[in-house]
Amino acid sequence: MKSSLRALLLTALLALPLALTPALPAAEPTNATEAAAKKAAEDQRIDGLYQQKFATLSPARQAWETVLQANLGNGFYLPIHKRDFVKGSATAWDFVADDPTLPRVLLIGDSVSRGYTLATRAALAGKANVHRAPENCGPTANGLKKMEAWLASAGPGKWDVIHFNFGIHDRATPLADYTARLTQILTRLSATGATLIWASTTPIPDDPAKKQTAASIVERNTAAAALMAKHAVAIDDLFTAITPKLATLQNPNDVHFTSAGYDFLGQHVAASIATQLPAK
Repeated sequence: MKSSLRALLLTALLALPLALTPALPAAEPTNATEAAAKKAAEDQRIDGLYQQKFATLSPARQAWETVLQANLGNGFYLPIHKRDFVKGSATAWDFVADDPTLPRVLLIGDSVSRGYTLATRAALAGKANVHRAPENCGPTANGLKKMEAWLASAGPGKWDVIHFNFGIHDRATPLADYTARLTQILTRLSATGATLIWASTTPIPDDPAKKQTAASIVERNTAAAALMAKHAVAIDDLFTAITPKLATLQNPNDVHFTSAGYDFLGQHVAASIATQLPAK
């Protein structure tokens, strides 16, 4: 009996470390190669679902998705868009079916503009068809390169109001070059016959590692304001509006904003656009 008891105790002690060792999740990748393979498989699954849903769309919606595919780029924004599209999540790049009785508005800008698009659209529901350019518009150099595609992206039709901004991605662009390119963009937008609204660039924090300074935005806003005044273009001063609220509405050490921050900006943008809409 004593021998049997000792054997049982020994067996239990030998098994104890295994019982105390936490089991790894079965699906957890164990190395970079496996992680990359899992991501590729997931991307392929999402793409398959995206293609299935794409095939069910109307010609107009398929045309818009094709525009997004050509402009969002495969590396970052397009995969995000496909995941959101498959889930049915509302995004800044949703297809906008124009109400022909309402004016058409185009938003042009970077990721901050993308962030406030949904709030702007909601605030102007029933008042305007609010579209946005089909990408993160980036710096003025990209604006010169892509402007024709952006203006035509939502199909034929006159733009009544164009609300536009370039700044954060131009923080390292020499001021003279920034002003010259912005002048060319302003000339092209004016030729559309739309009422133009310039949005001042929102503040950015100092970040030596990124060679980023808050002063660079102040300088470019000043240059842009002088240019807009010269051409009698209305200014939506987002910089001044959001600055007192940065502590609560901007992400820490980031150029982007919280959801509440984008709601605030969207309301401000919508109010600015509403003053420029043509009468029904």
